[in-house]
Amino acid sequence: MVFDAPPATSAAHAWMPSSPCGSGCIDSVDQVGPARVAARLAGVAGLLLSYPIAHAVTPRGKRAPLQRGYARLLLGSIGLRLRVVDNRVTAEERGVVDEGDTTLAPAGFGAAGRGVLIVTGHISWTDIVALASVQPLGFVARADMLDWPMIGKLAELMRVIPIERESLRQLPGVVAAVGARLAAGERIGVFPEGTTWCGRAYGSMRPALLQAAVDTGTPVQPVRLRYLDRHGVPCTVPAFVGVDTFGSSAGRVLRSRGMVAEVVLEPVLEPGPDRRELARRCEAAVRGTASPRHGAETTEWIEAGHTRVQDPSLATDAPEVRRPRRRPMLRGRRSAAVAR
Repeated sequence: MVFDAPPATSAAHAWMPSSPCGSGCIDSVDQVGPARVAARLAGVAGLLLSYPIAHAVTPRGKRAPLQRGYARLLLGSIGLRLRVVDNRVTAEERGVVDEGDTTLAPAGFGAAGRGVLIVTGHISWTDIVALASVQPLGFVARADMLDWPMIGKLAELMRVIPIERESLRQLPGVVAAVGARLAAGERIGVFPEGTTWCGRAYGSMRPALLQAAVDTGTPVQPVRLRYLDRHGVPCTVPAFVGVDTFGSSAGRVLRSRGMVAEVVLEPVLEPGPDRRELARRCEAAVRGTASPRHGAETTEWIEAGHTRVQDPSLATDAPEVRRPRRRPMLRGRRSAAVAR
């Protein structure tokens, strides 16, 4: 049986992305017992409490392996196994890496010292842990994450670039911050959908943050991220959607059994001069062979498990807001405040 999800809540402004995914999108999954949940919680607490100390005593040049190791331990502690597929190489060279297997470890998102913009869809707070388990990187993330218990301190140490989605005026500054970090040779992850979806349904990738790659000529690494149950079937349990609080979402993940976070590295893209065209290329790479957001151009619904959600991309686009020319962004080139 399929039921219609309620409409998305009103946005603070016309360009603020919103997702109608909710509790109806969440699958049921095999669960572990209370003792295992308690053990996982203890492991998470131990890692989050010890990491700031380990970070402080580790020389700056050796922190990347430390961060990657902690991210993998944290991913395992919340009950997720990591699976990495590298599609950037030929079929003969391609490797599928499961957590704990270091013989086929991929090169990660890029060489040290060269900036890379990592682009992927957004499903959950677990996305950050999964991506950091492949290679340490910074993120553009919701500003209130810095206030979350324990996670906030970790976000600080990871040098998260906070974004207030409700404040359109702050977006040019975020784009500038991302561009500066990319120009300095850092790896930065962004979620151009602008909000979380359940993982079966998904929204359009908005080009605004991709302007940072265009301005700096930084290569873009598309990543296809999904979560699988113990049978290898795509699953929405980790999704952080609807009325979820961090506590309810974390509890659902901690109770799950046999979940896998699959990270697929697609061929690297050069940014080119047009952020909208870059967004389209990123979306095509990230979606891969998955079903499109809607079955046909005239379809207004996305099938998402047992839920049908309306595709917001079919709504009439609002006009683009352009930044005054007297306030140039990076390298004197124009960086638009936001995209349709």
